[in-house]
Amino acid sequence: MIFSNRWFAFGIGVVAGVAAVSLVKNPAFKKACASVVGKGLQLKDEAAAFAESVKEDAQDIVAEAKFNNEQKAKEAKA
Repeated sequence: MIFSNRWFAFGIGVVAGVAAVSLVKNPAFKKACASVVGKGLQLKDEAAAFAESVKEDAQDIVAEAKFNNEQKAKEAKA
């Protein structure tokens, strides 16, 4: 019984391998994969731009807070 299950599993593996190879060689599948990867790269670039924008905004807030603190310190001395 175990022997037949191993041959069955082997057969399923061979069929899956052949199907995968034929799928990868299909031009429509390649085009679809390229589209998905392209969208992923676009999303990555947009996320990086968003993160950079947030970082710049945070730096502006910190710089403004430092400036306000310096102004308050100068006013307190005067």
